[in-house]
Amino acid sequence: MERAMLWFKCAAVHDPVRPVIKRQAEVGWEAKNRKVDLTIEGPLKGDELLKKMNGWFTADVYKAIEIFTQYGRLKILDDVDLVVETRDPEQLDLLSKELIRVFKKEVWIEVMPRDRLA
Repeated sequence: MERAMLWFKCAAVHDPVRPVIKRQAEVGWEAKNRKVDLTIEGPLKGDELLKKMNGWFTADVYKAIEIFTQYGRLKILDDVDLVVETRDPEQLDLLSKELIRVFKKEVWIEVMPRDRLA
């Protein structure tokens, strides 16, 4: 198994940025006739996090998701980092080449060193 971090060109400042989870999603209820103190906190899936970033990148995140899932799977690592996981280095290499072909310098991956995979 191989992992790589995802990088995108920010639409606002044109710097390289990567999606991370800063705080888990928390949803709750507003009741009409009483106070409801109930909330549900839960993690986002990889594609959900990326979809929420739509418009913040110069690239189309829906197209990026299609490409990522052709070569591997999107995963949230340690409840923070969005990564793509592939079964071998060759898949990462093919993914990288496809991202360059489709997005040029707007989307790319950075292979994670093996010592960060544990």
